[in-house]
Amino acid sequence: MAACFRQGRLTPGSAGPASWCAIPAARFDIRPNCRIAWLALAAACSAAAGDVPSAPHKISTVRVDPASGRLVRSVVVQPRVIAPRLAGQSAGFREPDSPGTSISELVDAAAKQYDVDPLLVHSVIEVESGYNPKAVSPKGAQGLMQLMPSTAKGLGVQNSFDPRQNIEAGVRHLRQLTEQYGGDLRLALAAYNAGAGAVSRYNTIPPYPETLNYVYQVGKRYGDARRAALKSKAASKPAAAAEPPKKIVQYEDSEGRLHIRAQ
Repeated sequence: MAACFRQGRLTPGSAGPASWCAIPAARFDIRPNCRIAWLALAAACSAAAGDVPSAPHKISTVRVDPASGRLVRSVVVQPRVIAPRLAGQSAGFREPDSPGTSISELVDAAAKQYDVDPLLVHSVIEVESGYNPKAVSPKGAQGLMQLMPSTAKGLGVQNSFDPRQNIEAGVRHLRQLTEQYGGDLRLALAAYNAGAGAVSRYNTIPPYPETLNYVYQVGKRYGDARRAALKSKAASKPAAAAEPPKKIVQYEDSEGRLHIRAQ
């Protein structure tokens, strides 16, 4: 090491080898054998200064390229383990003001209260918000059933992001629209999406692409859900008990005719 300093016309300080860390690399001897010495010195100085990364996932190394004699720095990054999380699950989410109550339970309660098929309510929620209680549309609709602020206010909702308030008001509004249009779910859904004024103006589903697609999507999900429910109900019914085999009896009457009957 000292020979390399002498060849570079440098003299270590009186403090000994520790003072070599203060010498710039550019002033060190550039020949290959001295590069190896510089590599060792750089590693020692880095460790002494506390510059070695403490994070185990990132390691920096310096080596001499045998072909060119130049120093080459490499960085090795080890994979970092990340705890898995279910898709669609937001960190730290909880249903505000509805602890311990699932969305399905809230839907069942509101549907029973206002005599609306819970399968229809689930279909609306799926299309409206994808079951995201904090969803906000570009037009400002909020919550699971995407209530507009004016509609929510008219229904007495104080917090549209509270699943309980949102579902209760949304189901009540859906029931009102269904009665307004004589039980026609297509018109009720169109009014839920585009407003009752638009349905009244066209006296049918408004020719808005968004509304037409909305009625189709909700209707399709509702139809699929009803068919699946009927199929599940039929499959859950116990099979009818098979009748025991009947005994076959045959005999001849006084005239010699043969008779056969089951007992």
